[in-house]
Parts: sequence; structure tokens; C-alpha cells
Amino acid sequence: MFKRKSILKLSDEDVLRHYKTSGKAEYFGELYIRYLPVLYGMGLKYLHDANKAQNAVMTIFDDIFLKILQTDIEIFRIWICSLMKNYCLELLQKENQKIDANFNTNVIADREIIYLFSENENETETEAARKKELKLNLKKLPIEQRIATIRFLMEEMSYLDIADSTGYSLNQVKNYIKNGIQNLKNCTQTK
Repeated sequence: MFKRKSILKLSDEDVLRHYKTSGKAEYFGELYIRYLPVLYGMGLKYLHDANKAQNAVMTIFDDIFLKILQTDIEIFRIWICSLMKNYCLELLQKENQKIDANFNTNVIADREIIYLFSENENETETEAARKKELKLNLKKLPIEQRIATIRFLMEEMSYLDIADSTGYSLNQVKNYIKNGIQNLKNCTQTK
């Protein structure tokens, strides 16, 4: 029998592996629940329209339901966010809307921050030094931002899980993570 509590403890990649081996929709549903707020936020940021953002999220998850089974995915968070970004950009292009060029650099920097938090056995000296610097800068964040950012990036917890475990509201969690990542980017860019 399926129990969501046992799945909650799994990393995104473990949930993905279970979905690929079992084909059970419950595992896909867990990934959906974890990434719904993130992708919706991305949709709002790009599309500036709640209905379009909602439709984009639904389209992404409808499109990947079966595609995900045949795709080799290393870090699910990066993969799904890239799909959402590309989908939004294509939508804006079809509508001949202006694309905010500055946002692309933020996405790249966010991806770089996420990458620095991931474990990599073959990392270069430069990457190791940047990881060390990043972890030192983490200590400079306000406690709420630090907790939310660590749980999101290092422990791969969803917004809802972070809210449940900390007592912060969902909006607070989103803001702490957004501001924490922005502050980390600012620290790494100033050097």
C-alpha cells in the first residue's frame, strides 16, 4: 500500500527512480507536489499572468508524465526548471512579447548556486573553493533564510515540507529561499 510519509523522506532523484522502476503515479504525484509552487512562481515571473502560469505548469507536467520515463535525468530540480523556462520563453516568443534578458542571467546564477550545493566527486579545485566560500557565506544569512535555503538546496525539501518542519508560512518559506539565494549570489559576485 502506498504511504506518502515514506516518500516524503526520499530525495527527488530517489522518487524519480522509484517512478521509473514502478511506474506508479504516486511517485510522479510527489514530484508534482514538490515542484508545483516553484514552477508556478517561474511562470508568474516570465509570463506575468496567473492563468498563463497555471496553464504552463499543467502543460509541463502533462508533457513529461511519460517522457520522464525515457529521459536520463541527473538533477531533477535543474531539469524541470529548465523545461519550464524554455516553455515560457517559447510561449512569449509565439506571442511576440519582450523577454526580460536580465532574468536569464539570474536563472543561470541560481542554477550555479544549486550546482555548488550538489555533491560532485570530480570537482575541480576552483569548484571546491567556490563551494567552501558559498558555505561560509551561508553563515552570514539571517537565520530564517539560512534554514530555508539549506533545507531547499542541500536537503532537497519542498516548500511545503520546509513550512511544516519550521512553522514558517508557505509565503515566508518562498521569500526566505528567494532572498537567501539572491544574497548568496550577491556574496559570490562581489568577489
